[in-house]
Amino acid sequence: MGNLNSEQIRYEEAVKKVKKLKGFYTHSIVYVVINIMFVIVNVQNLQPGESYFQFKNFFTAFFWGIGLLAHAMATFVPYFILGKDWEERKIKELMEKEKANKWE
Repeated sequence: MGNLNSEQIRYEEAVKKVKKLKGFYTHSIVYVVINIMFVIVNVQNLQPGESYFQFKNFFTAFFWGIGLLAHAMATFVPYFILGKDWEERKIKELMEKEKANKWE
């Protein structure tokens, strides 16, 4: 019975990880597509002799890029810093605390 429960927990964790990855990949694709559209529009609106390399042309990409970087860190960094078994260890720890509190 415990093995089945452990498999179910691992499955649910895998589903969560896949959802996180899918969300990040979707965010990345939207970022690229929208910023390509901005580049096209900005290039079309340039005055003759005007340089494309102005802050206003990179404003959205820069600040949205910071948000995308934060999303990437939330998606990938916990596993690099805490290790891939961290979630499982933490779940077991919290379950043990819950079990101990029920008897008090």
